[in-house]
Amino acid sequence: MISHKVIEKNSILMLVLTLIVVSIGGLIEISPLFYLESTIEKVKGVRPYSPLELAGRDIYIREGCYNCHSQMIRPLRDEAERYGHYSLAAESMYDHPFQWGSKRTGPDLARVGGRYSDEWHITHLNNPRDVVPESVMPGYPFLAKTPLFIPDIAASLKTNEEVGVPYSEEMIARAKEDLQTQVNPDADDYDGFLERYPKAQVRDFDGNPAMLSEADALIAYLQMLGTLVDFTTYDVDANKR
Repeated sequence: MISHKVIEKNSILMLVLTLIVVSIGGLIEISPLFYLESTIEKVKGVRPYSPLELAGRDIYIREGCYNCHSQMIRPLRDEAERYGHYSLAAESMYDHPFQWGSKRTGPDLARVGGRYSDEWHITHLNNPRDVVPESVMPGYPFLAKTPLFIPDIAASLKTNEEVGVPYSEEMIARAKEDLQTQVNPDADDYDGFLERYPKAQVRDFDGNPAMLSEADALIAYLQMLGTLVDFTTYDVDANKR
């Protein structure tokens, strides 16, 4: 057994022993990860985005909404009381890239789904100060006037599938039809669509059934956020302790 006195007086020996200890500790920490299929706990209810929601998410990113709005509720009492149950890692498992954000000029949007009506969102996008007088958010009235243009929504799903999102061949093949179905409750494949995308909301989101607009897609995305997981099965009171 080498005494501490010998180690402390020999810098080379101390360096070698330190490297050995750090290497052993690193192997113990890292090795189990090679045997895990995923480090994210699967949560019931979380599913891939529908084609319309995915298109809305792309618009959300394009317009830089993530610069002022986060989608990550921290496990702190004030966060949970204001926004709802803290964010779960699984809720972002199909986000490429994730939308956690880095600052909040506006409120967190992780649980915004169902909190406001579609009409509220249209008014808010047109002129935010009509519903939130103190808002500094710019207006986006052009979204409701701009037809949703996606050259190949199936290719968008296929790209996400290649980076790990579990879109099936049927989902990819029916992407264009599913995008149209989500704004038309009378569509022929209404039931099949809901089977592929449980809890997807089907209706005309922007109030203009004559046109599928960018506002339809963005509102469909916002109205979905935080609605897939049944948080009544979690111990919400634990957030307040």
